Amino acid sequence: MTILSEAMTASLAEHRAWAEELYLDLHRHPELSMQEQRTRTRIAEQLTSFGYAVQEIGGGVVGVLEAGPGPTVLFRADIDGLPVQEATGLPYASTHTQVDAEGTEQPTMHACGHDVHITAGLTAARLLAEHRADWSGTYVALFQPGEEKAAGARAMVEDGLTDKIPAPDVCLGQHVLPAPAAGKVAVSAGPVMSTAASMRVVVHGIGSHGSMPQLSVDPVVLAASIVLRLQTLVARETSPDELAVVTVGSLQAGSAANIIPDRATLLLNLRAYDSGVMEQLISGVERIVRAECEASRSPQPPEIEVRDRFPLTDNDPEVTAAVRRALTEQLGAEHVEEFGRATGSEDFSLVPDAFGAPYCYWGVGGFAEGREVFPNHSPRFAPDLQPTLTIAAEAATSAVLGLLRRTV
Repeated sequence: MTILSEAMTASLAEHRAWAEELYLDLHRHPELSMQEQRTRTRIAEQLTSFGYAVQEIGGGVVGVLEAGPGPTVLFRADIDGLPVQEATGLPYASTHTQVDAEGTEQPTMHACGHDVHITAGLTAARLLAEHRADWSGTYVALFQPGEEKAAGARAMVEDGLTDKIPAPDVCLGQHVLPAPAAGKVAVSAGPVMSTAASMRVVVHGIGSHGSMPQLSVDPVVLAASIVLRLQTLVARETSPDELAVVTVGSLQAGSAANIIPDRATLLLNLRAYDSGVMEQLISGVERIVRAECEASRSPQPPEIEVRDRFPLTDNDPEVTAAVRRALTEQLGAEHVEEFGRATGSEDFSLVPDAFGAPYCYWGVGGFAEGREVFPNHSPRFAPDLQPTLTIAAEAATSAVLGLLRRTV
């Protein structure tokens, strides 16, 4: 006995070609965060055709479907791509470009698997619409923009999400990942995704000819000192019992070999599983940057900006137990693993937190056992088309049905 009825299971198989075609189209046409106009239109058209009451909120799309009395369950899928040049070599690889918010034309790619998330979300929405006799309650299909910049969930909430849709009793979400293996899912109670923040730091020097360094304050040397010193925030200032990550993802200065520039820009990314540790990292970055600037005789104070803050993703124990039961009943215990703590981050929890609703967020495997694996955000990130699409849709649908059929 599985969560999905025989009729729904048959529909899932029948819709396989449709889901694959949808996925290929989405993969070929990724869009940057908060600029997902084509994607949003496709989602709204599909949900409307399934019979959902559809509205656009804060750059995202929400469809609501009622099937009698019962709880309200919200399933969220994120929809944005990344400014990455695809290098998968796939016949359906993205060649799409898009002008970003700063006016720069960028290559775009679904390098984080959000095309899988959209396809699974729409497949689940279709199955639930076609088989309303199999469940009772209200289903909310939410497609969120701007996850990669931690902007989309906040934008939807600020645009009145909590007043425009039925308040969910439970919120759900999932993400395609390099592990577990394709065909499996991973779910755990408690913290599963870290809190995160990005920082932009500009340090100032005095430019000079490359042959006359004594007349300069070299921001390249200053920035290099900062990069090295930042490593001590994890290695020497954070307890080994705590998780902390400090990454300098970009260091830009100058454009010629014989010119010492007058400034350098660093882009940082911070991760932690504790808000106190996160604040310690942020204040530590500020302290080190200011101290190194003073030591280097920087002619003016540094510019330090904290941006793109992600909350901790902390799964509710009761909801997670119900989701695990449903996934196990549908997929089999051998296909359900422990999620553990990932160092990636999500803004998903801002949606349930806005409603005061408990939630569960789980992982879906995207790479076959033994296959070379590439991480999310890699230009070579390419989940196996199948069984990934089918398992992701099956997991989403069965988790929703498990909650709509049971009292959590």
